[in-house]
Amino acid sequence: MNNKLLRVGTSYIPVSNVGLSSEWYINKLGAELSYKDEDKAILNLANQSLFLVRAKDGQSSNFYDIHGEERFSMTFEVNGLVALENIHKDFLEKEIKVGEIENRGHAGRNFVFHDLDGNKFDVWSELSPKFLDLV
Repeated sequence: MNNKLLRVGTSYIPVSNVGLSSEWYINKLGAELSYKDEDKAILNLANQSLFLVRAKDGQSSNFYDIHGEERFSMTFEVNGLVALENIHKDFLEKEIKVGEIENRGHAGRNFVFHDLDGNKFDVWSELSPKFLDLV
């Protein structure tokens, strides 16, 4: 028996309005709805489940690092720079709040985007080796 963690299966994202947020994730990011009630929605996106959980006002998944910079808690991956540029353009056309494509001094490029509640997410142009065989 292999006693190690194999993958992240579910991430929880605080939202103020489950209905509006689930529609945003479906229409803007292409998530698929599995379940929804007034307090939560379960979406399938990027090979995992996202639980959108109704939270108190002002909550987000963001945090501040030691230098006071607000950070995201999740990075999505795409397969290469062209794919990153294409999804960045697509997000702009869908009027998603996005940052510029950045060179952060490591392999690949990134950009940040926000959902309706200000939750920040990162997109990286480098696909994990385990997923290269799937594309």
